[in-house]
Amino acid sequence: MPKLELKQPKQNIAILGASRDRSKYSNKAVRAYSSKGYGVYPVNPNAQQIEELTCYPKLKDVPVKLDIVSVYVPPAVGLTLVEDIVRVGPKIVYLNPGAESQEFVKMLRARGIRPMMACSILAIGVDPAKL
Repeated sequence: MPKLELKQPKQNIAILGASRDRSKYSNKAVRAYSSKGYGVYPVNPNAQQIEELTCYPKLKDVPVKLDIVSVYVPPAVGLTLVEDIVRVGPKIVYLNPGAESQEFVKMLRARGIRPMMACSILAIGVDPAKL
């Protein structure tokens, strides 16, 4: 009998501010990264599931080591999450359009994180308009 191999995800990503609304970019990010083989962990305190994935109320509740955090919350909310982001120690933090602010960027940089101000969906070669 052939041995069944479990495929490991490319990397693990948390989508901060993930939405159940399929027209929102935060939902499109969940679908885009899932389609590319990433381990996707939606984070939203107001949802239990998004796109059939378990949704976590807080970043610290995600049960795996995160490589990437993609932020889809307004800057005022993002500022309250800086320490949570720092604690999980991602290699990459995307501040998607609408999530960035000078203060948010400054706070992350002061804690050793160099955020990328870019659409995380486009970063993996997916056109969000086609999702």
